[in-house]
Amino acid sequence: MKFSFRPVEGVFYDLFTKASYNLVKGTELLNELTLPGVDVQSVSERLSDVEHDSDAITHELYKKINSTFITPFDRADIYSLGSQLDDVMDHLEAVGNLLYLYGLTELPSLPREMHELITVLDQQARITADAMPRLRSMKNLEDYWIEINRLENDGDRAYRMLLVRLFSGEYDALTVLKMKEVADELEAACDAFEHVANTVETIAVKES
Repeated sequence: MKFSFRPVEGVFYDLFTKASYNLVKGTELLNELTLPGVDVQSVSERLSDVEHDSDAITHELYKKINSTFITPFDRADIYSLGSQLDDVMDHLEAVGNLLYLYGLTELPSLPREMHELITVLDQQARITADAMPRLRSMKNLEDYWIEINRLENDGDRAYRMLLVRLFSGEYDALTVLKMKEVADELEAACDAFEHVANTVETIAVKES
């Protein structure tokens, strides 16, 4: 029988879980932005609210790291995971804000590949939120990081096809510049989800 001499600090797991649920809220709001007739300003403002909530969770996590003598696993890994979850939210907020500020939702329709990227992000967010509570036991996590990696590959393919569309001559030059910036944030969010999964894998290996 294997014994652990590390105390279980439940608050760390709770904060990771709360942060991951915020990512689901973020991708749900991005999905709203793809709907016709949506109040874009309202969605963008709600995205900012969710991002501020994520910042508060991250700051609380950092305070807990600094005030806890013995953490449930490596301090650097706790810090890294919290920071990376916050990074994802930053990219999601940037997507929403840029779509609003650039007026891109006033186009007849957003490119299909942009919808596909948002769908990938929504799937990544839900899988991440489902996995975070399992950090307590460090069990049944392998399927999580494998699936996140697969989805990141799907996101890469959608991103490349989006670039092909943007530079096909379908849009005017200014619109291309605006949508390219949004596309880069979408792709960065997909990558950020994979960074979270890679850190979880590192933690799980260390703790096994």
